[in-house]
Amino acid sequence: MAEGTTSVVGLSAATLARIRALEGQYPSSRSAVLPALWAVQDELGYLPPWTIEVVASELRLLPGDVEAVATFYSMYFNHKPGRHVVQVCRNVSCGLRGSDEVLGHLQDALQLDQEGNTPEGDFSIEGTVECLGACGGAPMMQVDRYSYENLSPQSAVEVIQAIRNQSPKGDRQG
Repeated sequence: MAEGTTSVVGLSAATLARIRALEGQYPSSRSAVLPALWAVQDELGYLPPWTIEVVASELRLLPGDVEAVATFYSMYFNHKPGRHVVQVCRNVSCGLRGSDEVLGHLQDALQLDQEGNTPEGDFSIEGTVECLGACGGAPMMQVDRYSYENLSPQSAVEVIQAIRNQSPKGDRQG
């Protein structure tokens, strides 16, 4: 099968090869789960339910073992996200400094659908992130893995507007 073509399991041959190669790089197959999930998400943009079984099969693990990792970390998506992914920290420091107001303001300003995506698919908000590791700059959010700290509800929307103005349609950052 030519590189980049889709395999019978729905992932490209290149992604499957990447997952298979990971197993030999770690002392245990379980250690390869995180990068294997990244390989899938890099190709598809998220982790559809069927991919859990594919990763488990390729790494010779139980699907529950892979699913436990995929659902524990907020960096993996179980639905197709927008081109830009926004994560608002909701932990204690950010919460005490107004992250709920930041999140609410963003949700209102972006008019999200049920999956948390903007109608045009430019942005999605993952609003249940527990800690992004920037307590000193609370409240904070990440957009495409870039951090923005000391936010107000208005400055958070300004960040989104600046990204929207910079990004050509169809580009996926991050």
